[in-house]
Amino acid sequence: MLLLTLSGSLKNLPNAKKDDVYWYVPVLLLEYNLFSGSIPRSLCRRTDLEGLDLSRNMLSGKIPNCMGNLQGLVIMSISSNQLSGAIPSSIALISSLFWLNLNKNNFTGEVPPELGNLQGLLVLDLGDNKLYGNIPNWIGKKLTSLIVLSLHKNNFTGRIPPSLCKNSNLQILDLAYNNLTGTIPPCVGNLNGMVVSHSRYENLLDIDDDMNVIQVMKGVDLEYTTTWGMVYNIDLSSNKLVGEIPVELTALSMLVGLNLSNNHLRGGIPESIGKMMNLETLDFSKNELSGRIPSSMAALNFLSHLNLSHNNLSGQIPTGNQLQTLIDDPSIYAGNKGLCGPPLPNSCSNHQDPTTTTTTSKKKHKAAEQTRVWLFYVDIMSGFATGFWGVIGVLLFKKHWRQKLFMFAEEMVDKIYVGVMVRVAKIKRGREAA
Repeated sequence: MLLLTLSGSLKNLPNAKKDDVYWYVPVLLLEYNLFSGSIPRSLCRRTDLEGLDLSRNMLSGKIPNCMGNLQGLVIMSISSNQLSGAIPSSIALISSLFWLNLNKNNFTGEVPPELGNLQGLLVLDLGDNKLYGNIPNWIGKKLTSLIVLSLHKNNFTGRIPPSLCKNSNLQILDLAYNNLTGTIPPCVGNLNGMVVSHSRYENLLDIDDDMNVIQVMKGVDLEYTTTWGMVYNIDLSSNKLVGEIPVELTALSMLVGLNLSNNHLRGGIPESIGKMMNLETLDFSKNELSGRIPSSMAALNFLSHLNLSHNNLSGQIPTGNQLQTLIDDPSIYAGNKGLCGPPLPNSCSNHQDPTTTTTTSKKKHKAAEQTRVWLFYVDIMSGFATGFWGVIGVLLFKKHWRQKLFMFAEEMVDKIYVGVMVRVAKIKRGREAA
């Protein structure tokens, strides 16, 4: 089979019409070529088109505003080019659009709010551009049919809007490599598209069998074509997220991939992580997670890629089931000083995790304090005994000293007695005189 690579300008494309040839197909698929220059305005006259794929070329310049004239378009993919400028709001005029892929270009500005009118949109991929601003609230409120939302590798700031939780059909949520802050909304547990399997994607393959979705899975970029509808993935990595991993996240039982790496997440790994039975890749690395690795993680029978490195985890690494297949790779637990056991070289028999060390230290401190109290009383008793028996012992063996002591005591008693009696006599005389 001979494959030809086309080059040159798109201005030279033939302008075929439905009445010209009996085999006419209303799609223009020119991906994987070397077309350069800008997208010609003449393309806007092809109002008969239902599918347009110009991805993986060398096109530059801006998308013409007149692209909104393509009213019959259901698929627009212009990814992996060198296009720039703002995303034209005129795209929102294509009400029939359900696949919009502008990935890997140089688009700038904010996401135009007019795109919220594309309420039939199933796939929105604006990743790997230079877009900025907050992730729009209207994505969750208006684009409720979305199956794929990919906004990775942009310059988005602010929080993850809780309104995204209303996208109950989402299978893929990719917000990685931005500057997002705040916590992961607990309402992510409402993403029912990641709980119950559905096959809405199948009708997308009727026009273009080459439609694809690229996701980072198992640490590498993987391109899914005819099988992408079976991919359930959340990627929030490489942001500035804080707080704990919400336990509600573990309710998303259909998830195949979960990546929260390279953030500032704290707290422990949820004990219910073992409920995510379909997980194949799990990455919590480069956070500030603490505590033990839940033993329930051993129940993840499909897990083939795990990374918990560079956290503050402690205790013995769980063993058994699928975790045994990862025992040859100690790097997945590296950077956790409190962890012990295989595949790490340090044994738990001579290793104490920080929690145990802290408890032991408290016990030792308490014992030392009790010892000091007892020593204090012993010192007092010893001093008293030494002084008492030092005096009594001398008196027992020195008769002359005993006589002197008794005479002294007798004289003191007499003086006290005389003093008291004189004082009483004076008081009586004072009363009689009065």
